[in-house]
Amino acid sequence: MSQQAIGLIETRGLARVARWNGQTVGAHAFSVAQHSLLVEAIFSALHPDAEPRWQLASLLHDAPEYVIGDLISPFKAAVGLDYKELELRLTRAIHIRFGLPPESSAEDVALIKRADKMSAYFEATQLAGFTVTEARKIFGVPRGVSPPRLNPLSVPEAQALYLERFRRLSL
Repeated sequence: MSQQAIGLIETRGLARVARWNGQTVGAHAFSVAQHSLLVEAIFSALHPDAEPRWQLASLLHDAPEYVIGDLISPFKAAVGLDYKELELRLTRAIHIRFGLPPESSAEDVALIKRADKMSAYFEATQLAGFTVTEARKIFGVPRGVSPPRLNPLSVPEAQALYLERFRRLSL
């Protein structure tokens, strides 16, 4: 299967998986694909000199969710099996498939995680009904980027934008 075909399959799944268990405002759910685009945009804004492969890694940070869905963090801990290890194994396989190192350095993981938490803050306050005080307590105060204006997209729109960004970063 070609890299493009795999990207299309992954993108279709990520565009159909709802963040926040679908409990967001708007005509459409805010998808994992759209969240991933936001994380990559924040990561790239915070690290404008980052190599495209690390931008791609930030875009793919939740790629295992096209296989296993999106569980909120408290449920991941309650599942009973080593959910984090399953995610790591899937991430390694995805990274290898797309020419990234299977293991990211602790520093790279931390940089992507920072962008992920900032994205969660913006999503929580704009889409999921959190107050600023609640979001700050859970996610911290986002610094270094301007707040984006979030608008949940339809599945085809989120899929197309994700796939286009994936293609650009995969060159």
